[in-house]
Amino acid sequence: MVRNSFDKELEHLHGLMVKMSALVEESIENSVIAFKKQDVSLAKQVFESDDTIDDMESKIEKICINLIARQQPLAKDLRAISTALKIITDMERIADHAADIAELTIRMADLKQVKPLIDIPLMADLAKKMVTKSIDSYVKHDIALAKEVCNSDDAVDNLFSKIVLELINIMKNNPETVEQATDYMFIVKYLERIGDHATNIAEWVVFNVTGSHDHLARKNE
Repeated sequence: MVRNSFDKELEHLHGLMVKMSALVEESIENSVIAFKKQDVSLAKQVFESDDTIDDMESKIEKICINLIARQQPLAKDLRAISTALKIITDMERIADHAADIAELTIRMADLKQVKPLIDIPLMADLAKKMVTKSIDSYVKHDIALAKEVCNSDDAVDNLFSKIVLELINIMKNNPETVEQATDYMFIVKYLERIGDHATNIAEWVVFNVTGSHDHLARKNE
């Protein structure tokens, strides 16, 4: 009976994490759409959703602590709960980066964009998919999916390098673009960090399932 109750609470925890993940994905998507369309109203919505995500992080954290305190979980269950605590921290930081992108969007709203926005939305889409898959891998205990997330990080890093080089060339050829191009660099850096946080989540999944945190997902073994 106690075990049944614990399993239900764990399932509830997973459900909340999926909801938090959906909000985080939406924040990433909206921040990039706002940036691409120079949509100040949508960028402000990203800020508002960040508070909701922060609240969800606190709620999930309390559930995890209560599960540990009241249910005296077995080692495997304890690992799942501690992994959830790590994952929600990464998700909250991902949302923070989406809010950072929104802030820069508002600042640049009246400026002509210094380059066609092709690679940045592509990079954002890759990062968003990494976040989705990383949470799915946690809920499904899917190591293969977790490794797929980690392997995707190279594509995000490669786009980051490509975009930064393009921006450096734009600044060299048009010194008046330096301020805006620098803001673009911050945006792609935030996207690169989102990919890193998704990779962190995937590595915690490997730990949760195997009990070993040797970064085997990142190393593509």
